[in-house]
Amino acid sequence: MPQLDTSTWFITITSMILALFILFQSKLTNHMFYLSPSHKGMKPIAHNTPWEKKWTKIYLPLSLPQH
Repeated sequence: MPQLDTSTWFITITSMILALFILFQSKLTNHMFYLSPSHKGMKPIAHNTPWEKKWTKIYLPLSLPQH
């Protein structure tokens, strides 16, 4: 049975890791990241909903008067 030649494994694995590193670095440089995130004022947004103008009340079964 022939012996497995492992003399090229180191250079193969090293070049693969280097190629993956370069690939991921080139992918990350294509994205635009915010350099300094600033805090924006959190003002409450007023939603105009039709049920805000009506008088509504929810009656729960336990809050009804006893007979």
